[in-house]
Amino acid sequence: MTTRRRKRRNKLPAEAVELTISGISHEGRGVSHIEGKVAFVDGSLPDEIVSANYVRNRSQFSEFKTLEVKKPSPERVTPPCEYAAICGGCSLQHWDSDKQLDFKQGVLLEHLQHSAQLDAGSFEVLPQIKAKTTNYRRKARLAVRKVVKKDAVLVGFREKYSSFITVMDNCQVLVAEVAILIEPLKTLFFSLNAADEIPQIEVAVGESAAEEDASKCVSLVIRHLKPLNKQDKLILENFAAKKGIEIYLQPAGIDSVNKLFPKDDCNRLHYYLPEFGLDITFHPMDFTQINGAINRSIVSRAIQMLDLSDKDTVLDLFCGLGNFTLPIALRAGKVIGIEGSEKMVERGTENALNNDIANTAFYAADLASPIEKENWYQKDYSKILLDPPRSGAIEIIPQIAKLRAAKIVYISCNPATLARDTAELLKYGYRLNSAGVMDMFPHTTHVESMAEFLLI
Repeated sequence: MTTRRRKRRNKLPAEAVELTISGISHEGRGVSHIEGKVAFVDGSLPDEIVSANYVRNRSQFSEFKTLEVKKPSPERVTPPCEYAAICGGCSLQHWDSDKQLDFKQGVLLEHLQHSAQLDAGSFEVLPQIKAKTTNYRRKARLAVRKVVKKDAVLVGFREKYSSFITVMDNCQVLVAEVAILIEPLKTLFFSLNAADEIPQIEVAVGESAAEEDASKCVSLVIRHLKPLNKQDKLILENFAAKKGIEIYLQPAGIDSVNKLFPKDDCNRLHYYLPEFGLDITFHPMDFTQINGAINRSIVSRAIQMLDLSDKDTVLDLFCGLGNFTLPIALRAGKVIGIEGSEKMVERGTENALNNDIANTAFYAADLASPIEKENWYQKDYSKILLDPPRSGAIEIIPQIAKLRAAKIVYISCNPATLARDTAELLKYGYRLNSAGVMDMFPHTTHVESMAEFLLI
């Protein structure tokens, strides 16, 4: 019997190196060169000279973390968060927020050029959609860990290049109602007998009214690996009552989530689309857009792009709980929403009923599989909206192309798959009419974009 030896990692050089930054990667890291290899430098900007230390050393490239900026870029700003250099929740806080969005637009345009051979002069580049860049995040997963050596509990995002939890007492990207809970949550969990058995919290925030400055409703879903005793449950209930929040428990999978406090039958939060007079409800574990202000703007632009009338029948693919379906229904003759999750189909139907919308229907279907035999596919659609996951919609494009809809509006959370799918749509007689970016995730490299395609 032979034993396999564990491959030893090469020890990283301990000394800092000076690097001149020539550009920036799609991941938002400065680009330099050292010892004949590309160097990716976290925390740096183009035209800067920085002192940095090694994080990883690969055969084709090396990764670094900025220690000191010796020659700063004029686009560099002081991060709004004191933990920005350590916390993995953000990566671009050192960059002017408008320049961040310009960078994201550039990433989108580069992907369209590379994958679809479309330059920016061949379509309209839409005005950027932006809103405030702090206290915007209403969905998050926070890690929790009891650290015996420190006699404390940590709550927050994980550090960059590490599984450790950032030592933090505030957060500039979480909505303020959640950010102020970080420190009290540390004390709360430390007081529990089951502190060792709580690895994470799912945060979901709803709105109390349609106004943008309306108070927020906070729900915390606490994952626990062992059952909680009565004393721990009582401590959690008292905390929730004092802070005016909701607490759910998750002992196993998503289906195990149950409400602890308040003790009522309501397990829904709300967000509003005031332009359309819509009140949309969701469960704390449902997928919703993390940035409420940007979501309102995206929905508004998508409806404008679709240019709807009561003669239109619209197909909304990857519809979720009806974020676009319901506003479309108010302007179109008929809209069909398709989603892979039965739960989301139930939620969409529920929201249509709650908002007295009768000209829509929701169906569950696997959109990565053939759909041409589905009853809803057999209808005539004048327009289509797509809002797929990061993997894009490559499997479904040949099928929806056969519908010959006059217009397709595509909402994307991954410019690489949007560009790939754009190239596919061009093959089927569509042209890209317009495209642009939205600042859904300020201070991160995440690029949210949308595109409009017209049938030639």
